[in-house]
Amino acid sequence: MPNGNTDPVFSLVNSLTRSEKRHFRLFCNRQGSTEGLKFLQLFDALDNLEQYDEERILTQVPSIKKIQLANLKANLYRQLLSSLRVYQAHQNPDIQLHEQLDYARVLYNKGFYQQSLKMLEKVKAAAQQAEMPHVALIAIDFEKMIESQYITRSLQGHAEVLAAEAQDTVEHLGQQHELSNLSLRMYGLYLKVGHARNEEEYEHVTNFFRSNLKPLDLHRAGFFEKLYYYQAYVWYYTIVQDFKACYRYAQKWVDLFEAMPDMKHAQTMLYIKGLHNLLAVLYNMLYYSKFMEVLKTLEEFAADQDRRTTPNTEILLFLHIYQHRINAYFMEGRFTEGLAIVPELLEDMHEYQRQLDPHRVLVLYYKIASLYFGSGDNRRAIEYLDKVIHHREGSLREDLQCFARILRLIAYYEAGEDDGLDYQIRSVYHFLGKMNNQQQMQVEIFRFLRNLGNVEPTRVKEAFINLKEKLISIADNPFERRPFLYLDIISWLESKIEGVSVQDVMKRKVLQMK
Repeated sequence: MPNGNTDPVFSLVNSLTRSEKRHFRLFCNRQGSTEGLKFLQLFDALDNLEQYDEERILTQVPSIKKIQLANLKANLYRQLLSSLRVYQAHQNPDIQLHEQLDYARVLYNKGFYQQSLKMLEKVKAAAQQAEMPHVALIAIDFEKMIESQYITRSLQGHAEVLAAEAQDTVEHLGQQHELSNLSLRMYGLYLKVGHARNEEEYEHVTNFFRSNLKPLDLHRAGFFEKLYYYQAYVWYYTIVQDFKACYRYAQKWVDLFEAMPDMKHAQTMLYIKGLHNLLAVLYNMLYYSKFMEVLKTLEEFAADQDRRTTPNTEILLFLHIYQHRINAYFMEGRFTEGLAIVPELLEDMHEYQRQLDPHRVLVLYYKIASLYFGSGDNRRAIEYLDKVIHHREGSLREDLQCFARILRLIAYYEAGEDDGLDYQIRSVYHFLGKMNNQQQMQVEIFRFLRNLGNVEPTRVKEAFINLKEKLISIADNPFERRPFLYLDIISWLESKIEGVSVQDVMKRKVLQMK
């Protein structure tokens, strides 16, 4: 019977491209004939499987005994990684630099100290140019060790230079680590608490950020010091919902790559992340013209035939491009037109399903549901909201689960599903009761929908107007604005009050933004 667990070796074989497989065979053949190499026979067997199945492997390759399988898999795994290391070396400067450090060590062990020092000088210069001070420091420490132990006749006048280089590199490296730690901790704080919900949380986050942020001389700082500095500010201003300030630092993040174009290829994922965060804050600000400009930049980068491609970058581009294309449809009120990309999106989601984390899947389903809701297809909206609500890891994204339930409740009301409406009201009430942090907007919407059935038909419009006024008042509190980022309830209310579609309301708003 097939083994239901994902096997690491099988997963790695299954991930290889055609050119990587061809390279692996050449790599195995580098020492002569590959005939009789059992790990290569195992590779062929794994390559022909759709799912991992030990019994089929042993049947296809009779020369492999069950007792040998574990060792052969371990050997194949090492060989695959070695092959991929060589294959990817030209795309990864750090792999090349570490390889040259290894060469310097080999030369040193053979007693060729001058040749080793020349190799280390090249590594050091290349590492500094590539903004990799950690590699440069390894080269400097190796130089110091050789110079201090052997008479190379190069030490005269060079000792002070080496000491100064080491001190300067350690200073930059230490500063880089401090800023990367702060950036990571701020991001972790954002994942934990989301946006600040009250004055107390605002003060706590602000004090934490300011006490851990040390002054930075941007004129002397290297690429990564500036990058982590800007990142930390992006997360801070995201948490406290100061989107104008967040926009300023997200733009600095992207501008850093524009000023050093080579880093777009050396640090592709960080560049894509920068564009994504810039787009996210522009969407929150409803800065339509700039949003479309940055989205075009992201799409053009994805279409660039010369850019570096890896599975990681392709997944990120897939996620962010679709997410922001849908956001563009939301901003423009073109919900029905936006539905045209759903089949393509679902197909790509299926292709990347092994690499997608549950949070990303839930967000995409929620956005698809919002497209259907905005276009007036409430039943299809309910279908995709159910995918969010009944996801097997129901503890994920409590906020998204809450808004999915509220939107589903509205969709049931819009679809005239009176039979299911009472159940949905009880379901939302039960969920809100278990939430750790309810906000006024959520409570007011639920209260309104629960009582809507008791409102006289002639007073329904008045009820919508009253709710809209309450929500606008709630939104004036900066700590209560977070829910409005997930659910544009105001536009829905305006559509009910005016007797027009949500799409028409959004189209009117985008015309006012232009």
